[in-house]
Amino acid sequence: MARESKKGPADLKVEEKLKNLYKLQTLLSEIDKIRTIRGELPEEVRDLEDEIEGLTTRIENINNEIISLKKEVSERQATIQEHKMNIERFKTQIDNVRNNREYDNLSKQIEYAELDIQLNEKKIGEAQARIQAKEEEALRNNDLVNERRVDLDAKRVELEEVTKETKEEEDKLKEEAQNTELTIDTRLLTAFKRIRKNCRNGLGIVYVQRDACGGCFNKIPPQRQLDIRMRKKIIVCEYCGRIMIDPELAGVEVAQRIDEKPKRRRAAARKTEE
Repeated sequence: MARESKKGPADLKVEEKLKNLYKLQTLLSEIDKIRTIRGELPEEVRDLEDEIEGLTTRIENINNEIISLKKEVSERQATIQEHKMNIERFKTQIDNVRNNREYDNLSKQIEYAELDIQLNEKKIGEAQARIQAKEEEALRNNDLVNERRVDLDAKRVELEEVTKETKEEEDKLKEEAQNTELTIDTRLLTAFKRIRKNCRNGLGIVYVQRDACGGCFNKIPPQRQLDIRMRKKIIVCEYCGRIMIDPELAGVEVAQRIDEKPKRRRAAARKTEE
């Protein structure tokens, strides 16, 4: 006797696929509500963490620049010292020259060394000014980092208190949502997540409300409503792209529309009286 192969998510009927998808939407909407209770605290914490990281990187870059500038100053000071020693040597040699050619050559070397000393002293002055400016900038950024860390600690404490109240419920909903995802066809789940991500209210699947889409509230033609009720294929709203589901299948009670026949009867009664 051949074993019956177990049905995978892709083999389920459209009706079951829609039911599972709507269940997932319900769970995710509950998770969204919990996150709304927390407000903007998680985002504020992330922003502060990013700002601190950016400031720390900036301070590190500034310190590297200071090290580089100090190295430049040290190298230029060594060059100046070398030139001074050469000038002393050239002046000693110039007293013992044999001809004008040697004299001119030594004079030019002394002049070049003196000019290079002036140039290096100027560059040292500029580098030291930049070092001072960089050190002040690093100090300001350090103060700012310390302020932001105080703010971050306060926000984390506040977020932790809010999270404690809802964490158990959220974890339970997340686990149930993950288990529900396993019952949904991969392609359909991917499409649903894409739709949900692009929708402001996070609704990827909605039911028909008063002949309109429950997401964008645009009117749905009668034939399309009939197709949705038939549950034979996955149908999306032609305006917002959300997946549509029959209210009955979603387990939602929709208020009955007021019948207009009594109005016609009253109109007919008036005509009879006339």
